Amino acid sequence: MKATDVKQMTPDQLKDELIKLKKEQFNLRFQKATGQIENTARVRQIRRDIARIKTSQQQRAQSAAK
Repeated sequence: MKATDVKQMTPDQLKDELIKLKKEQFNLRFQKATGQIENTARVRQIRRDIARIKTSQQQRAQSAAK
């Protein structure tokens, strides 16, 4: 997911995407613990996507407060 994709999403879409990514992150942690994880790079991608979404949400909240 790119930053431009995140900026084009509505607040509801961002919230849904964040929930989906957190569930995937949870599942990947369990796969890692049991040694079943195949794509270890996906953990990093998920973490960065979550950060992008949270940053976008924070920026929108700050601009709305002004």
